[in-house]
Amino acid sequence: MSPIRSATAAALASAVLATTLTGCQFGAEEQDTSPIVIAADLELSGAAAPVGKAYQRALELKVDQLNSSGALNGRKIELKVKDNRSDASESLRNISEFSEDAQVSAIIMGGCNECAVGAARTIDEKRIPTIALAASGAVAEPVAERRYVFKLAPNAADSAAALTAELRRAGIRKVGVLHSDDDYGREGLAALRREFDKANVRSQREVAVPSTATEVGQQVGVLTARDPDALVVWTPPEQATLAATSAQQAGFKGALFFDASAAGDLFLGTAARATERATLIFTQTMVIDDVIATTPAKAARRQWFQDYTARFGGYHGSSSFAADAVQLIADAELRAGGPAGQVNRDGIRDVLETSQMDGLSGPIRMTPDNHSGLMPQALTTLVARNGRWRLAG
Repeated sequence: MSPIRSATAAALASAVLATTLTGCQFGAEEQDTSPIVIAADLELSGAAAPVGKAYQRALELKVDQLNSSGALNGRKIELKVKDNRSDASESLRNISEFSEDAQVSAIIMGGCNECAVGAARTIDEKRIPTIALAASGAVAEPVAERRYVFKLAPNAADSAAALTAELRRAGIRKVGVLHSDDDYGREGLAALRREFDKANVRSQREVAVPSTATEVGQQVGVLTARDPDALVVWTPPEQATLAATSAQQAGFKGALFFDASAAGDLFLGTAARATERATLIFTQTMVIDDVIATTPAKAARRQWFQDYTARFGGYHGSSSFAADAVQLIADAELRAGGPAGQVNRDGIRDVLETSQMDGLSGPIRMTPDNHSGLMPQALTTLVARNGRWRLAG
């Protein structure tokens, strides 16, 4: 076993076992060997299927790792997955069915903002802990109406601040903004405007595009016609790739800047030439093979990257959010306590609300006032070079 793999396995075991020693050190209670059942509502078909399938792969890999680690005190995780077909109504039906299953400890939802926001009321009424991987702030806010809902994805305000800092560093003053025509896109546009005002960056024009659009050439043409210094793209991965290709075809010579929602595969494939030297705001794990593993957390991220790549032949940026959601739920289940074989959903919720860990995605901190756990420090600057994302600098 390599030193990194050994250190990672030890860190994984200690991270989970440390939370369970208090409850079992006296040996008075019967050991609970019941399965930890985690349900997942994912976009496995429809417009968002590429990201949904990446989440599914990540969930399955993380479950396999935890089950084989010996860190679950004799228990195993079982994963129940339903396809929401990228449709909020189907997603709500899945959530309702999962919540009626007394064996289900918690739910992980995919990247569909509309699905997570639409299900929030039902989730709270059914009192089932849920971690959504969607980016919209409305997923986890207001907290008073989202007591059982938590979020693991970059926040719009953090992404906008980091992106604008890079624009300022590059001396860029005039930009065009292409954003998705949904809650997260509008939230991002508002965040960008606030940051632009502080940094003296002028947005010449802002154009919305449906998140399901398969053609963005017209919108990109409108933006590039004003010859901005840079094009800011705040869309899902598929539209970001289309935007880069359309800008190249339009002869645009300015810079490309992508927010975290645009992160997809590590390797850029046919879009490599169009995205060369583009900037992406995202988590370090996407390019952890460029980073020296100087801490246990970095070693764990590097091992995750290698394991995912070895199993699936590539790497998807958002996979670490799904893996962290599994870790948080498993940890909360073990800490929540309760009679053996019975799910303590309220206890799991309470633990999730104060969870802290250095996750695969970066530092995660949940509080009673903030259910969106990914810290701003998790974001860094990546640059596209020779057909893949690299750490900037």
